[in-house]
Amino acid sequence: MSDSPGALRIDRWLYFCRFFKTRSKASAAVTGGHVRVNGERAAPGQRVKVGDRIELVRDRLEFSLEVAGIPIRRGPASESRRCYEEDEESIRKREEKTAALRQDRLLMPKTEGRPDKHTRRLLRERRGR
Repeated sequence: MSDSPGALRIDRWLYFCRFFKTRSKASAAVTGGHVRVNGERAAPGQRVKVGDRIELVRDRLEFSLEVAGIPIRRGPASESRRCYEEDEESIRKREEKTAALRQDRLLMPKTEGRPDKHTRRLLRERRGR
């Protein structure tokens, strides 16, 4: 990362750091208001630099990051991980939320293969339809 640029567009940074599979999905998340840089709503073309704080919501999970480096390319995950530092509080909250979502899924009725008529009705009730 020694010959990395000084700043990078937020949508590219999110894509390079593997928070989104495509740059268009990263751009859509930024446009949709799911990304904040230094406490303010970001635009896809906004530049981030080392030391900036990024708050991100992806798949109902919150991330609180500090930019530690600017990647040159979308490389392996180990390389991407070095470009940011995440708060311990953020990690703990995300793990709790993930555990709660898993617990909800375990409470859902299950059948082998395709759900029967009774189970489909139960599933619809739980979803509120």
